Amino acid sequence: MKYIKDQENLKDKIILLRLDLNVPLKNRVIIDETRINKILPIINFLLKKKSKILIISHIGRPNGKINNDLTLKPVCENLERKTNQKIKLIKENIYKIKKEEIFKNLKNQIVFLENIRFYKEEENNDINFSKHLAKLADIFVNDAFSCSHRAHSSVTKITKFLPSFAGLQLETEISALKKVTSEIKKPVTCIVGGSKISTKIGLIKNLIPKFDNIIIVGAMANNILSYKGNPIGRSLKETDCKLVIDDIFETAKNYSCSINYPEDVAVGKNMDDKAIIKELNEVSNDDVILDIGPRTIERIKNIIEKSKTVLWNGPAGYFENPNFANGCYQITKKIIEKNRKNLIYSIAGGGDTIAVLNKMKAVNDFNFVSTAGGAFLEYLEGKELPGIKALD
Repeated sequence: MKYIKDQENLKDKIILLRLDLNVPLKNRVIIDETRINKILPIINFLLKKKSKILIISHIGRPNGKINNDLTLKPVCENLERKTNQKIKLIKENIYKIKKEEIFKNLKNQIVFLENIRFYKEEENNDINFSKHLAKLADIFVNDAFSCSHRAHSSVTKITKFLPSFAGLQLETEISALKKVTSEIKKPVTCIVGGSKISTKIGLIKNLIPKFDNIIIVGAMANNILSYKGNPIGRSLKETDCKLVIDDIFETAKNYSCSINYPEDVAVGKNMDDKAIIKELNEVSNDDVILDIGPRTIERIKNIIEKSKTVLWNGPAGYFENPNFANGCYQITKKIIEKNRKNLIYSIAGGGDTIAVLNKMKAVNDFNFVSTAGGAFLEYLEGKELPGIKALD
């Protein structure tokens, strides 16, 4: 893989820069700017090199149709303030754009193409679409690790038509994840949360041989509690999980990996309720499990205390309601405590986990925070990511 940071003579070159600026919007207002902040290094690097930057990105799932609620305009305005640069957003049909007209105004060093997913060809990985995009630039740079598990036109096929390089953020993401998968300091602990155990079974099974502890929290843990014969009331749960969970425990036994799950829980009658702490056998039929309990928190803190590496993907509870954010808060606090003493290497990944850390102003207190969700998990599972393979 070649890296853009090692390249000379980028002056006046048009760089087709694939970014992931899929930020959460509410009424066209950006709720979380983490992904924008993460791409500032590549923007500043290319500005310093006096390159012309043509940005491709997406927001949401417009399904190949123009949706004005999913325009990149708020991102452009945000980035203008952060870079002190005038940014142009091209809204006209991509097929009508000509290379020589993009930077006609010499004041524009950064130009955005409108949401690339407004074109169905993007998600269809259409080679002719890739070829057309390539005609607009001199060099392609992928700095969207979080999109690199997608075989999309602006991520994979594009590399067939332009000299292609990895960006600064993509390199940083891969280096951090390699530390967890190949340069591990033991004992290693993985905290896995979220709602579906089926989406993370590959991750859990792949990490069992490498990790000492796997802690399963969030709605995923409800499946294990039910499997162990505990009542879970009206809590979120997947069906037909018995074989999956059998497999997890059997694999863990073979590799002497400890699988941990809640010993007590915080419940409410609905998502807006106040938290009531209950033993597992006390959960009633109309209860919803929404967080881990104090005994479980203490156990997790003890495991983190003895760990040298911690990987965290997925919240411990329904943190959107502060009454059910204690599990997330205490886990974050313990990791930060160890981090500040340089006693642990910590990585957090996935949108919900980042939301937790942002809420607690703790993003900078981890060794690395990945903006990727699916790509983060698939890389750790050992899968080959199409976007990375295309650069190799």
